[in-house]
Amino acid sequence: MTSRTGWRRVTTERQQKQKETKKGKEKTPGAGPGRLFRVGVTVLALAAMVAFGVVLARLTLQPSPASEMLTHANLRPGDSIRAYLAQPAFRDTVKQLGGNVLLGVPFGLLLPVVSPRSRGFVGITLLTVATMLLVELIQGALVTGRAFDIDDVLLNTTGALLGYALVGRRMGRAVHPRHGRRWWWQRRT
Repeated sequence: MTSRTGWRRVTTERQQKQKETKKGKEKTPGAGPGRLFRVGVTVLALAAMVAFGVVLARLTLQPSPASEMLTHANLRPGDSIRAYLAQPAFRDTVKQLGGNVLLGVPFGLLLPVVSPRSRGFVGITLLTVATMLLVELIQGALVTGRAFDIDDVLLNTTGALLGYALVGRRMGRAVHPRHGRRWWWQRRT
């Protein structure tokens, strides 16, 4: 039998070896971007996210008194999209649909860099839907000439997922590489 102090010594030695192994991995060249680089890129992405928030607010929350009589709320998914597709001018259709998709792309690009825990299609989807629902609710309740449209939320979310799938996932992994497989409920040490 091992005495209690002998077991502690074995445990302490094992913990010391694990610490040394972790330190060795951190100092290995080519193991990923340095801490200063990650912090710098994250700060730049955060600044870009703030700038995008300002642009989003200017585009979506400016009153439009001239179109007050033309606006109506849309709570049925697909109604506005069908109306846009039925417009005779193709340019207006592209402007409405493409503009809403492009408005969501920065979420898919910047969120994985700013918040590594939001990586993944589910995280990006939930954060984009929550943000765009908030914008649409404010538009419908407080902004003259604007109305709540669920299709705008769907199109913005589609844009965010496209941005994430095409570039955002790679950017997030490049800035915040994963060290082993961890699940969202596991603490990072």
